[in-house]
Amino acid sequence: MSIQWRWKVLGLIYLVVFCLILLFAYQGKLPRILTANDKAAHVILYGIATFLGHRILDFRVFYRRIPLFPALFGIFTFVEESTQALSPNRTFDLGDLVASFVGIAIGWWVCERLKPKSDR
Repeated sequence: MSIQWRWKVLGLIYLVVFCLILLFAYQGKLPRILTANDKAAHVILYGIATFLGHRILDFRVFYRRIPLFPALFGIFTFVEESTQALSPNRTFDLGDLVASFVGIAIGWWVCERLKPKSDR
């Protein structure tokens, strides 16, 4: 199994975990460990998602790497946080949105730093 294939499998597993977390959150059934320090959880969960997504989705224009996944995930994050106001079990929280975007930025930055210079 190639390294890139392993990253894709790991990304798929994390996608399932991330979606389950969202599903439980909208049902009001999140485990205490994820709600005890909500802002840190946002940074970590969104950081890992961005790292994996950016690592797997290697989008290039004229040999230059474009952060397509972080940009699309940022849009998703904004829409998802905004629609929480419509849910009886969730509320819009600007602090959560900021923490999520901090996680996205960190995930992108770490992924870029771990890539070989010739691949950036």
